[in-house]
Amino acid sequence: MKARVTVYPRREILDPQGKAIRDALSRVGFAGVDDVRAGKSFEISLAGEDPEAARRQLRDMCEKLLANTVVEDYAVELLDGGGQP
Repeated sequence: MKARVTVYPRREILDPQGKAIRDALSRVGFAGVDDVRAGKSFEISLAGEDPEAARRQLRDMCEKLLANTVVEDYAVELLDGGGQP
């Protein structure tokens, strides 16, 4: 089973990388971009076929290692074998 975990700064946390990207997009002609939040994405292959067990395991991974939950939020998406994301 494959999954994607996306980690991004919480809305109330300043995101200087996102601001720099937004400013750069404006400089190269994309003036309509209001906001950019820069984050990180992980594609993870898991053994097993139980979508609920996979979601629990992925949440545990985020809480323990992949995300700093003090300043970051995360989203878990099963890409195959797990029904709807």
